[in-house]
Amino acid sequence: MIDFALPSSLEAHEPPEARGRDRDGVRLLLSRPGFVSHHEFRELPTLLRPGDLLVVNTSSTLPSAVRLDRLSVHFSTPLASGDPAREWIVELRRRSGKASVPYSGGSPGEWFPLPGGVTLTLVSRRTDRLWHGRLSTDVVPYLRRHGVPIRYGYVRRDWPTATYQTVFATDRDEGSAEMPSAARPFTTELVTRLVSHGVLLAPLTLHTGVASPEAHEPPYAERFSVPPVTASLVNHVHADGGRVIAVGTTVVRALETAVSASGEVRPLSGWTEHVITPEAGVRAVDGLLTGLHEPKSSHLMMLTAIAGTSLLEETYAQALREHYLWHEFGDLNLILTR
Repeated sequence: MIDFALPSSLEAHEPPEARGRDRDGVRLLLSRPGFVSHHEFRELPTLLRPGDLLVVNTSSTLPSAVRLDRLSVHFSTPLASGDPAREWIVELRRRSGKASVPYSGGSPGEWFPLPGGVTLTLVSRRTDRLWHGRLSTDVVPYLRRHGVPIRYGYVRRDWPTATYQTVFATDRDEGSAEMPSAARPFTTELVTRLVSHGVLLAPLTLHTGVASPEAHEPPYAERFSVPPVTASLVNHVHADGGRVIAVGTTVVRALETAVSASGEVRPLSGWTEHVITPEAGVRAVDGLLTGLHEPKSSHLMMLTAIAGTSLLEETYAQALREHYLWHEFGDLNLILTR
């Protein structure tokens, strides 16, 4: 896995709109075998071919953080068993100024009073930082009333939940703890230009859990759904010689979970624990549109599986040299394998 030092000056501290740019005014680094070039995101239609397929995540972002006096609770994802309306995987974080850090305390059976007169009970520890928690009311309606979007220390102030929604997010697909941020720079105008250029779009859903910016843990089980029309379109584009490009690592995870041994994508819904590694590679996608990821993050394993080590090293060397911005409000990277 590639490693590098990320200076704080290259962290996007606020959305591009706060920097005087439109959503699609961020920069775009294009990576192809033997070739890296620099663009604005709004140039995307000219960088793709008619017949290319963009697969997008329609999950919308919940205001998944609930703040107490000294702690924050990050609600990640419902449990696959038990009562999914009230039993969720949660992370406890200790508030430190305007940011938060992992909180190592807590014990099974301990409960915390939350705003609105409800309680959160810790049932059992799932990992070093994650708990099986039980809320005394349904989680999603509670978060709509009392939650705020999850943010980490590099984002210096709160932003409304709408700031964390993509143009593809739908109310019926509400469930991501953190924004599927690769799609954030898309606008309705840009989507219109893509369609006019002959680029196809297809939806799927994967609800993201909480990230692990300190521990860089591999992703755990997440809910997903690849609908029949998307599976059919992916297979058709491949059969016709076109390219399937995932908008975000969440889309790669869903499609690679749904791909069969023969290489066809099947309609599939449920929970995925699939972790993409360079050794296993990818079979369902020919490219990836994604943000720039932190050193040693598990996402870099996926990027290496798609791009290969040498192209990824050159991509990140140029991103650092040309002062691209990292994280959910930062710049984008389009990786094309052919």
